[in-house]
Amino acid sequence: MRIGVPKEIKDQEYRVGLTPDSVRELVHHGHEVFVETQAGHAIGFNDEHYLSSGAEVLADAAEVFGAAELIVKVKEPQPQEVALLTPEHTLFTYLHLAPVPELTDLLIASGATSIAYETVTDHQGRLPLLAPMSEIAGRMAVQAGARSLEMACGGRGVLLAGAPGVPAADVLVIGAGVVGTNAMTIAIGMGAKVTVMDKSMARLRELDLLFGNQIQTLYSTRTALDEQLRHADLVIGAVLVPGESAPKLITRSHLETMKRGSVIVDVAIDQGGCAETSRATTHTQPLFVEEGVVHYCVANMPGAVARSSTLALNNATLPFVLEIARQGTREALLNNHNLLNGLSTYRGELVSPEVAVSQKRCASDRLTLLAKTR
Repeated sequence: MRIGVPKEIKDQEYRVGLTPDSVRELVHHGHEVFVETQAGHAIGFNDEHYLSSGAEVLADAAEVFGAAELIVKVKEPQPQEVALLTPEHTLFTYLHLAPVPELTDLLIASGATSIAYETVTDHQGRLPLLAPMSEIAGRMAVQAGARSLEMACGGRGVLLAGAPGVPAADVLVIGAGVVGTNAMTIAIGMGAKVTVMDKSMARLRELDLLFGNQIQTLYSTRTALDEQLRHADLVIGAVLVPGESAPKLITRSHLETMKRGSVIVDVAIDQGGCAETSRATTHTQPLFVEEGVVHYCVANMPGAVARSSTLALNNATLPFVLEIARQGTREALLNNHNLLNGLSTYRGELVSPEVAVSQKRCASDRLTLLAKTR
C-alpha cells in the first residue's frame, strides 16, 4: 500500500504521524511511504532519517496526498487538507468530530474513508489509541494548571504544594479515567490536596486502593460538584463520553461561586469541553478569563511535548497501520471489529453513531455499507 505522512499544520503542532522507525517497519513489509519534507524536523526526525528508513520525501502536502492511498496524521485535517482528499483516500488520525459538524460535512463531501484514533477499541473495550495521549494530557494538565495559578497568568497566586505553614492548593479532578488518573498522580507528586469525582463506584474503589489517603474520592452528584467547585483552586476537566460531545458539567453560574483567579484546565476540549464557558485555545494563546476564572483549553495539549507524544502514539498506532496496509482498508475493517469502531465516514456517508447522536443527524450502518462495496 502507498502511505502518506503530511506535515501537521495546526498551530504549534509538531507531532508527526509516523516516526522513521515506523516507516522502516512498513517498508520492510513491502509498503511505500511518502513523507512531506520537514514533517518531523522540529522533533529531531530529519528528512535524512526518513530517507534512510526507506521513505520517499516529497515537497509538499499536495504531492503526498497525490501519491498515497492511506494518509496517516495526528490531528484532524484542516480545510486545506480536506480539499486534497478524494474517495480513493483513507484518513487515519484523531478526528474528534462530535463538536465540529463543519468538519463532518467536509469529510462526507470528500468521499474519503476516515477512521478516528479516538474510537478504535481493543478486546477489553478500551481506547488504545486515545490512551497514550490521554496519559500525557493528564500529566500536562497539572503542569499547565500550576503555571496558570501564577499571578502573571491571571491566577490567584497559589503554589500547588503550599509552603511551610501555608496550605497546599485544592485540586479537583472531574473524571477518573486515564486523564484523571494521570492528573492525580502528578498533583499528588507536587504536594497538592486532591479530590476526584466520578459516577463509577467501582473505579473510585480502585483509586482508593491505589492512592489511599493521598486523595479524597467522591461520587459525582450535582450537589457534590457545586460544593467542590467553591473550594477548588485548580479544576481538571477529564470527562469522556467516547466519540460524543463532552457533557457540560461546569456552568457559568458555577464560575460565579468559584474563587477569583482559580483555574479550569479543560482536557475535554477536543470533544467540546466539559465547562459551559470553555472554548478551544492554542499553545500560542492558551488562556482566557471568564467570570474571574482562568481557563486553559488547548485542544492539542500533547503537542507541546511533541517528541514524547509522537513516540507514544506510534507505539499504539503502528499495529493498526500495518493491518490496514496489509489487508487494504475494507478488508481490515471487516476483519477487525475494534478498528471498525473507529470508522467515522465512508463513501460520502456518516457512519459513526456517536457523532450522529452529538450532531443530531442520522448515521448509516457501517457493516451494511462495507458489504455493498468492493
